[in-house]
Amino acid sequence: MDFAHSAKAADYIARVGEFIRTEIDPVEPGYHRDLAALSDPWVVLPVIEELKAKARAQGLWNLFLPDETHGAGLRTVEYAPLAELMGRSAIAPEVFNCNAPDTGNMEVLHLYGSDEQQARWLAPLLRGEIRSAFCMTEPDVASSDATNMAATALVKGDEVVLNGTKWFSTGIGHPNCRVAIFMGLTDPDAPKHQQHSMVLVPLDTPGVEIGRMLPVFGRHDAPFGHGEVTFTDVRLPLDAIIAGPGRGFEIAQGRLGPGRIHHCMRLIGLAEKALDLACRRATERVAFGKPLANLGGNRERIADARIAIEQARLLVLSTAWKLDTHGLAGARSEVSQIKVVVPNMALGVLDLAIQLHGGAGMTDDFPLAAGYASARALRLADGPDEVHRGVVARIELKKHQS
Repeated sequence: MDFAHSAKAADYIARVGEFIRTEIDPVEPGYHRDLAALSDPWVVLPVIEELKAKARAQGLWNLFLPDETHGAGLRTVEYAPLAELMGRSAIAPEVFNCNAPDTGNMEVLHLYGSDEQQARWLAPLLRGEIRSAFCMTEPDVASSDATNMAATALVKGDEVVLNGTKWFSTGIGHPNCRVAIFMGLTDPDAPKHQQHSMVLVPLDTPGVEIGRMLPVFGRHDAPFGHGEVTFTDVRLPLDAIIAGPGRGFEIAQGRLGPGRIHHCMRLIGLAEKALDLACRRATERVAFGKPLANLGGNRERIADARIAIEQARLLVLSTAWKLDTHGLAGARSEVSQIKVVVPNMALGVLDLAIQLHGGAGMTDDFPLAAGYASARALRLADGPDEVHRGVVARIELKKHQS
């Protein structure tokens, strides 16, 4: 197992890093101030489109796709350090057209979409002209067990009819969001993992209603947001179903493997940013006649944070390598391991940084409070810790069964 960067990956790492330092970092604080000052923050500020145009012109675009026709042609282990770099910034993923849930939705359409679906939805997503949402989680069932899903996608003649309520549908608030992927129950009598379907739903379809935008620790994450969406007798042609009825779980598994790598590496980037800020604060701020770094065991806490980040990164890179070489079936335990380890690690580092910043750490003067909310949410997104620990334990115990 060799984690040395290929020449291609090293080139992208250098160029993405330079773009973030010279183009994104100087304008990001102003971007957040300007957005927060608006009475309606559900807008795309001009600076975002300007940055997107620059990134695309430099070939720093759709870096997550391993297909060279539409993306950079990078393996998961090669893309991972790029995701880490983007994780240091709240806006970088969108600037490079590598923002979730669009990345996962584009992967679904690339792997499973029909020619018509790709032309209608994948092409404008790849160009960064529209945004998308993913509607899976439901408010009235334990969505950690996706087989509980109550929303339906029933085939009736030459149509599929959708009914149900979804929430925490990330991206639904974006003004350029045009389509959602809806997962619903199609055939309750089919085998457990062949009962559900994924359906492409244009948001202007009659019966689709976007309700409240849900705060995460009081933050709405505009202009993307996490919304509650109701589907009432939403009728679509059968060709809106991705890959055909009953393939929802198959598609979900293909979508979530690389997506979890992306989430975790972005979180490692966020943790690195938090540790940078913590060290700067610890050396510059003086209390009781000493720098904070020399008070109250803070040196040990900083050391522990560095160790935790390095451990987490190595586990994620190992998982990415296994995903590339053995597929999801050969990396299932590791994918679940990183989803437990990385958000918890990031929360610890962010908590340290907040503590060193005192009251300022809880404000928007620093990106720490927003980062903490994001990291805490990722202990639930794509499956809670308990589900992933269950997967790891099941695979581990199976090794000892005769």
